[in-house]
Amino acid sequence: MQQSTDLQNMLHSIHRKSYPAYKSLKGTYRFDHYILSVDHVQGDPFASPSHISIRISLKTAGFPEEYLQNPVAKITLCDYLTRQFERQINRFSFKAKGSGKSGLISVSHCGQEVLKRTACEVTSQEIIARFFIGFPANGRTINSIELEKILFEFLPVCVKNTFLYQNLNAAGLREAVFLAEDQTFIREQLKIRSLAAFVADGSILPRESGVSSRPMKDSVPFRSPDSLRVTMELPHKGTITGMGIPQGITLIVGGGYHGKSTLLNALELGVYNHIPGDGREYVITDSTALKLRSEDGRFIKDVDISLFINDLPNKKDTRCFSTEDASGSTSQAAGIIEGMESGSKVFLLDEDTSATNFMVRDSFMQKVIAREKEPITPFLERAGNLYQKAGISTILVAGSSGAFFHIADTIIQMDSYRPIDITEKTKELCSSYPLEPSGAPTFAFPQSSRVMTGNTQTFSRSGRRISDKPERLKIKTHGKDSFSIGRQEVDLRYIEQLVDTEQTACLGLLLKYAVEHLIDGKRTLSEIAEYLIRELDRQGFAFLNNGSISCGYALPRPQEIYSCFNRFRR
Repeated sequence: MQQSTDLQNMLHSIHRKSYPAYKSLKGTYRFDHYILSVDHVQGDPFASPSHISIRISLKTAGFPEEYLQNPVAKITLCDYLTRQFERQINRFSFKAKGSGKSGLISVSHCGQEVLKRTACEVTSQEIIARFFIGFPANGRTINSIELEKILFEFLPVCVKNTFLYQNLNAAGLREAVFLAEDQTFIREQLKIRSLAAFVADGSILPRESGVSSRPMKDSVPFRSPDSLRVTMELPHKGTITGMGIPQGITLIVGGGYHGKSTLLNALELGVYNHIPGDGREYVITDSTALKLRSEDGRFIKDVDISLFINDLPNKKDTRCFSTEDASGSTSQAAGIIEGMESGSKVFLLDEDTSATNFMVRDSFMQKVIAREKEPITPFLERAGNLYQKAGISTILVAGSSGAFFHIADTIIQMDSYRPIDITEKTKELCSSYPLEPSGAPTFAFPQSSRVMTGNTQTFSRSGRRISDKPERLKIKTHGKDSFSIGRQEVDLRYIEQLVDTEQTACLGLLLKYAVEHLIDGKRTLSEIAEYLIRELDRQGFAFLNNGSISCGYALPRPQEIYSCFNRFRR
């Protein structure tokens, strides 16, 4: 390992040379409180910025042992440090001048959710922070004087103010860690108390706008109906009360703009811990909960959708169904079966984004079109079986069909953002409006042993094979909603519980690893997904890229890993 003075001398020696001379800086250098590593040097000032990391020993950092003892505390500590580091480096980004990305200093931008990221990692010995710097140049001529300013003036200040406990807001860090531990405690309590979700009294559910996830000012605080209120004793905050949504079938109804979808949106993101001040800190949902919707045009491969669709006029086998261009109802049926395969125990649905003919068939339609002429068994007739036989609860927002009242165990009316338990009153009305006998086919668990193929050919964007030669796969992330792997784009627009572009980037890496190392025409999708989930838990991100980790990746849930792989046109 070299010293910081060696780095300074090298910077002086390459000043005004052509840009590739920056490559000589790659290596590690010891500074006063930390070790700086130049991990990757960009090819020119207009390319993606250089990858930098710093390592601070836990002894030097001085964080209390209580923040280093369990995974929840560690992830929250890393999240807190990443946010603090971003605030520090934003003061200096582009203060060093030059062409292209010269002078850029950037790290992961964290949203309202607390995610495990590559930007910061706590090991048994040290804290590792990863970020990006645009190495300065004039044209393509090195300006190492400006880089020296970044590395020896700006960066030491940022490190000192972020990664040394004595310089941090200790109360703010304590609040973040204690909150995360309380949130995890509630999520564990859900299983013990047979709840699908919990929404604390006083929560602020509406968001600032459609493009902002911050809480809306002057919005109506949530208050549970007395009949659904539960009390919890949290390890740190103490006593809180709120609405417990029981396992089973829960129906959320109400007039337009009264808060039905707002509540469902909060529940779908309740699978994540949230930062203090978010308003949804104590909106906690079963960690396996999956938001489902119809996806016209979706790719489906070898899915047993016979639970919902049978006896197609073309005699196509729905026990092993494939299509390049699914209808809304078929895609939603496949999504439910794939969700079962991923281990989800709660399904979240909104009637507005569901296929109408998949969700329900009213009595008049049943009289006009005989059941033997209709291949679809609607979700209305399967939701009860899903809970009773598979242990999968449903939380459904409905605004047009009264048929769902008959199958619901709990009915919540949203009235001006205030929930009202109308279960008892509505059940009395149901007797006056009986449902037609369903006559649904017998419930049978889907059979799945889907084998993934396609790791040795080159594919077009549509999934069509265009070459038998192995392709050197490149991953490019297109925001949160998609990424390309080789020549094929994987569309993730309708995976609504993805909250960060870095999760999408990680899904791209996971799929790349699977294609290059695991997909062999023998392993099933479940075997591949479970292997990746297990190794992520055991090794972290390192195994995905030959031990080389850079900033820019965040951990997705198992449900999103399955969802991504199911949309890969292999």
